[in-house]
Amino acid sequence: MHSSATLFVDCRCTLGEGILWDEKRRALLWTDIQLSTLWMHGAADKATRTWMLPDRLGSLAICESGRLLLGLAKGLFLADLDTAAGAVLGLEPVVSVEPGVPRTRINDGRTDRAGNFVFGTFNEAQDGPIGSFYQYSSRHGLRRLDIGGVVIPNSICFSLDGRTMYFCDSPTARIRQCDYDASSAGVANVREFVRLGAGEGLPDGSVIDTDGCLWNAAWGAGLVRRYAPDGRRLAEISVPAKNPTCVVFGGDALDDLYVTSSRQEMSDDELARTPEAGGVYRASVGARGVRDAVFQGA
Repeated sequence: MHSSATLFVDCRCTLGEGILWDEKRRALLWTDIQLSTLWMHGAADKATRTWMLPDRLGSLAICESGRLLLGLAKGLFLADLDTAAGAVLGLEPVVSVEPGVPRTRINDGRTDRAGNFVFGTFNEAQDGPIGSFYQYSSRHGLRRLDIGGVVIPNSICFSLDGRTMYFCDSPTARIRQCDYDASSAGVANVREFVRLGAGEGLPDGSVIDTDGCLWNAAWGAGLVRRYAPDGRRLAEISVPAKNPTCVVFGGDALDDLYVTSSRQEMSDDELARTPEAGGVYRASVGARGVRDAVFQGA
């Protein structure tokens, strides 16, 4: 199957990422990492709001209380959109992340099926795999996942039963998977899930649908691809932006696919041809998403 996405929010983010569907607010939430900005677009009122942050927001999760857990560059913080005054968001520190490693920042992240927040740290110098993957929970705190180092962590998502974790180091052009135990933060049996060929882009953010299939944004390829649980490529969605970054199913029925994108690594020519790059795009793909678990304990 091959279909196309169309522009939904013309936000022109430098590096749009981390998109989520907030069921309670009936809204999309996402980040412009480079501009340290949190975005929200409501499904009912079509209103778009932004909040400035003190540092770059790599990923986020919705908490059981309705607050947000934010992965800023060097730590996790809690924020309450309902009490925010104006465009500045008050933050409550939760935990520092790699304070002794100045070259890394928090990047991709998502709750596992048990409501723990799993995320990776990105080596901004891109000169070696010094980043790591972590699980954070209110009960156990910060626990490093034993799946090796990483340069640019992405594609974090979980199988329907929560026992398989998908992830990638984007420059390797491979999405991997491993056995995952949420209660112990244990991982085992790391193996390749899919490998992208030359000219097929690099894997960025991913999400799982109700059939257990993985949807992945392919940076540099202008495509979102759907993969079966055995790794077979089932579908491609064209995105009119060179660098799609992250995907989520949203809407009341979770049957629309939303895609963030980036304006980075684009020539003046490419930006002139696709001036809306960095926007959020939408596609009807004949599949439905699975609600992310809310972060527990906050």
